Amino acid sequence: MKGGRIDDNIDKHVAILAFPFGTHAPPLVSLVRRIAAESPTVTFSFFSTEKSNAGLFFGTAIQLFIQAMPENFKNAIDVAVTETGKNITCLVTDAFYWFGADLAEEMNAKWVPLWTAGAHSLLTHVFTDLIREKLGDNRENDVKNVDFLPGFPELEVSDLPEGVIDDINGPFATMLHKMGLALPRATAVPINSFASIHTVIESKLEAKFKLLLNVGPFILTTPQRMVPDEHGCLPWLNKYENHSVVYISFGSTITPPPHELAALAESLEECGYPFIWAFKGNPEEKLPSGFAERTKTNGKIVAWAPQIDILKHSSVGVCFTHSGWNSVLDCIVGGVPMISRPFFGDQRLNARMLDSVWHIGVGVDNGVLTKESTMKALKLTMSSETGNIMRQKIAKLKEAALQAVERNGSSSTNFNTLIKIITT
Repeated sequence: MKGGRIDDNIDKHVAILAFPFGTHAPPLVSLVRRIAAESPTVTFSFFSTEKSNAGLFFGTAIQLFIQAMPENFKNAIDVAVTETGKNITCLVTDAFYWFGADLAEEMNAKWVPLWTAGAHSLLTHVFTDLIREKLGDNRENDVKNVDFLPGFPELEVSDLPEGVIDDINGPFATMLHKMGLALPRATAVPINSFASIHTVIESKLEAKFKLLLNVGPFILTTPQRMVPDEHGCLPWLNKYENHSVVYISFGSTITPPPHELAALAESLEECGYPFIWAFKGNPEEKLPSGFAERTKTNGKIVAWAPQIDILKHSSVGVCFTHSGWNSVLDCIVGGVPMISRPFFGDQRLNARMLDSVWHIGVGVDNGVLTKESTMKALKLTMSSETGNIMRQKIAKLKEAALQAVERNGSSSTNFNTLIKIITT
C-alpha cells in the first residue's frame, strides 16, 4: 500500500513493516494513517501479508513467517525503491522486527520500531538476560516471585510472557530476545501508552533507549475504524442505572474453554447483574442449555459490539476481559474497572498491573473461571466498596490519558516529535 502524494522535489520514502498476526497490524496502520495525513508529500510503502490476520497467534504459520521475513521484507523493499525511484529514508516496523536495526543501517535510514503494548511488558524483553540469569532458563525451580525488576511489587514467575524463561530456543522466543537486544539501536521507540501510567518502568526504558515516546492511547491519538451498533447495544444500555451492567469480551481471537464459559454463564445468571456479552460463535451451542432464553430480560448476547462506546456508557460497571493491552486501554479511557482472565503473551503481566499496581481490576482465583471465583470477582467489583475505589482510581488514569492527548499534552507533543523523526 502506498499513501501520500509523490512530489518530484521530495525524496522522503518511509517503509512500514507490519507483523501480520494477532492485533499487531491495526495499531501500526492507524499510526501511519495519521502521519501520512499530516505529511502529504512523503511516500509511504506498507508491507504485510495478503491475509494479515490469518492463523493462530502461536502456530505453524507464525513460525514459518518468522523464519522467512527478514529476506522477504528486504526483497520487497528493493521492489518498492525501484518502483518509486526513492531510497528508503525511514524504516517503521513492528518492534518484533529486530532485523530492522541492521536493515536501516544498510540503507542509511532511521529505524522506528513501534511497541504496540505497554512499557511494563516491554521491560521484561529488554531485561530478558537479567531475568534468565536470576531465574534460570526454565520454570523448573522453586522460585515463584520476581523481586528484582522495578515497578513490579508483586510479580510472579508465572506472570512473565512466554519465551522469557521457558522454551527460550523457539522461534518466537528468539525473536523477542533479539528484539530486546536491538531496540537500544533504534532512532526512537514509540509505544501505545501515555506518560505517568508507569513512571518507574518508563525511566528504566528511557535509560536504555535513545528515545522512548509515549504516543497513546491510540484510540485517542490515531484514526479509528467506526464500529456500527448493529445490535442496538447503546439504546439497551440506556435502560440501566450507573455502573450496573457487566460487559464481557475476550477479544477477537480468544474463546475460553467450554467449562469456563459454563461457569461464567452460571455466575451471571445467579448474580443477576444485567450484562452485554460480545460472544464468538453460536451461544446456543457453547453456553448452557436455555441460558440465553432465561437471561433475555436482563442479558444481551451479540456477535459484535462497539466496545469503546459501550465502555464509555455510564451504565457499565465492570468489563470481563482477557487483559489484552488494547482492551485495557479501552477500559481506562472508558473509566471501567476490569475482571481479568488472561491467556497468553502480555495478558498475565497486564492483569498483574491492573490488580497489584494500579488497583483498577481483579483477577479470578488461580486464573481460571470457576463459578466460585467468577461470582467472587463480580460481587467485589459490582457490589462492594472495593469496586467503588477501583472506579475512583481508574477515573484518575482516564483523566491522565485525556490530558496526555490534549493539544500540549505529553502524547500529543511526542506524536509531533515522532512525525518529524519519520518524515524529515
